[in-house]
Amino acid sequence: MLTDSFGRIATDLRVSVTDRCNLRCAYCMPAEGLDWLPKPELLTDAELVRLIELAVTRLGITEIRFTGGEPLLRRGLVGIVRAVAELRPRPEISLTTNGIGLDRLAGPLRAAGLDRINVSLDTLSPAVFVQLARRDRLADVLAGLAAAAAAGLSPVKVNAVLMRGVNDQEAAGLLRFCLDRGYQLRFIEQMPLDAQHGWRRAEMVTADEILAALTGQFELTPDDPAGRGSAPAESFLVNGGPERVGIIGSVTRPFCGACDRVRLTADGQLRNCLFARAENDLRTPLRAGAGDAELAEIWRRCLQAKLPGHGINDPGFLQPARPMSAIGG
Repeated sequence: MLTDSFGRIATDLRVSVTDRCNLRCAYCMPAEGLDWLPKPELLTDAELVRLIELAVTRLGITEIRFTGGEPLLRRGLVGIVRAVAELRPRPEISLTTNGIGLDRLAGPLRAAGLDRINVSLDTLSPAVFVQLARRDRLADVLAGLAAAAAAGLSPVKVNAVLMRGVNDQEAAGLLRFCLDRGYQLRFIEQMPLDAQHGWRRAEMVTADEILAALTGQFELTPDDPAGRGSAPAESFLVNGGPERVGIIGSVTRPFCGACDRVRLTADGQLRNCLFARAENDLRTPLRAGAGDAELAEIWRRCLQAKLPGHGINDPGFLQPARPMSAIGG
C-alpha cells in the first residue's frame, strides 16, 4: 500500500491525460491560454495504462479518476478507459470534464467501462458563462449533462465554483436546476491554483457563504459525518432528503487529515498533493526500461514525503508552479 508518514493510505489516483482545454475559465487560466506541453513529453496511451496497472495491481489503488486539462480532448481516452476497466482487481473509474463533447462521448465511455462522471457547471446564464469561460459553450455543456444521464452515468455529479460579483448569486438556482434533473451538485471553494496567480482570499466565496445562500431557500441538514470518510465534500440533505448537496471547503474547511489521493500528470510526474511544490519523475525511468519494482519504489518515496496539509492558511504559503490545468483536479 501507499502509506505516508502520517498513516494516510492513498487509494485514489487522479490521472491527468492532457493539459489542453477548450475553455479559458477565469479561475484557471488567462484569456490568451497557456503554452501546452509538447507532445513528446506526454505519456502515451500504453505508458498511462502501464502506470495505472502498476498502481492498481501492486500499490493498492482502488479508484482512478481521469482529469485534464479537458480529458475529452485526449483522442485515446475511450481506449484507455477500456484497458483500465479490464484490470483485475477492477478499479472504480470516474472522469471530471467540462462537458463539451460529452454528448457524443458519454455512450462510448460508458460502454468502455466508465462508472461515474463529474461535469463542471458554474452558471446557468449564457452571458455569465461567456464572462467566466470566455467561450460561448453553455448549450454544449447542458447537452453533455443530459447525454451522461441518458447513458447511465448516474448519478451525474456537477461541480460549481462561485466567484464573488460574477456568479455568486446563482447558488440556489444551480441547486434547483440539479434537483429537478436528478444531478448531484457540489460547490467548490475557489483555490489558489490559477496560472496567473490572481487568487485573493477576500474574493473567494467561502463555504459558510454558500451555506448561507442556500439555507435562505432550502432546508439543509448535515448528512451523517461518519459516512464521509475521505470524501472531500461535506454533504447536506436537502429538504429532508434523499437529495443531497455537497460543499468542498478546501481553503476554509480543509480535509487533509483524511486525504487518500495521489496524482499523475500528463507528462508522467507524480504528485502527492494538489498543492505540492515537488514532483517525482516516472516518465524518465519508465522510458529507460525500469521494471515494476523500481517504479513502485518511486511511488512509495513520493508518498512518504507527503506533508500533513496543503498549507494554504500558512503565512508562507506559495502556489505550486503548475496551474490546475497542468496538474489535474
